[in-house]
Amino acid sequence: MKYRKLGKSGLKISELSLGAWLTYGGSLEQDQSKPCISKAIELGVNFIDIADIYAKGKAEEVVGNILIDYNRKDLVISSKVFWPMSNSPNDRGLSRKHIMESIEGTLDRLQTDYIDIYFCHRFDRETPLEETVKAMSDLVDQGLVHYWGTSVWTAAQLERAVGIAKTNGYHPPSVEQPRYNMLDRYIELEVMETTSQHGMGIVVWSPLGGGLLTGKYNKTIPEDSRAATTQFVKREITPENIQKITQLQSIANELNLTIGQLALAWILRRPEISSAITGATKAEHVESNMQASGIVLENDILNRIEEVLGNKPEMHPVYRPP
Repeated sequence: MKYRKLGKSGLKISELSLGAWLTYGGSLEQDQSKPCISKAIELGVNFIDIADIYAKGKAEEVVGNILIDYNRKDLVISSKVFWPMSNSPNDRGLSRKHIMESIEGTLDRLQTDYIDIYFCHRFDRETPLEETVKAMSDLVDQGLVHYWGTSVWTAAQLERAVGIAKTNGYHPPSVEQPRYNMLDRYIELEVMETTSQHGMGIVVWSPLGGGLLTGKYNKTIPEDSRAATTQFVKREITPENIQKITQLQSIANELNLTIGQLALAWILRRPEISSAITGATKAEHVESNMQASGIVLENDILNRIEEVLGNKPEMHPVYRPP
């Protein structure tokens, strides 16, 4: 396993990590989740990503019960705050009240004294941004959080957060967690430029497009699959994308890789990426994914992939320099 720094910070995380979204505590219980997490750690993964909203706290409980058997100092654990955890009007968003109360619940469920990375799970338009930045910075000062970050924030929102932090002497966000894969490349324009400018790392979710980039949906949608229950995955199963995936499979075969390994190596081609957060329901899936660490795709292969994808984001003509 290769490791990368989280932006300009000194924190090193495995370039491939494990996430618990829609699986641990949800579709998978502890006895099914443990082999996946154990295999990941055995293969060098040190970064485990979860959130309080995953299975409404159950994911944190499941992961906490498993990680208690490992040396806490060897692990980088992240969680998130934003989504409603109950019907209470204050049990949601990024107010100081919700942030401070949410971290207590997360620490309790994970059975740990601190979180390495705490993400603002979306941008909260109902809370003054300075209130959010100050609350997250205070968690760092209190030692409950080592680094804080954002998830699915725009470049402008990131700029504002960093600006507020610098002006007031608060701890700025250290990392952004966006969706990024071969079929969804919007961050290559302003988000990547902004994070690089401010020394922020990027840890991406859905690097395999919810399984689409493994080829599992090329013929049909299994009833128990993520696409069967997740709309954003299902809507991307189009004839055009299936054709691209079929062509990518041919390139992967030439390199003796699975298409999933090719897709992960393609993401890691970008130095701005600190880690790609993978999901898995079986230990063998973990083992296959982790083999992508350290794979370097040559320029001719990258050019061929670019031709197949044909979706490199471009600046709007109004803003493009002559």
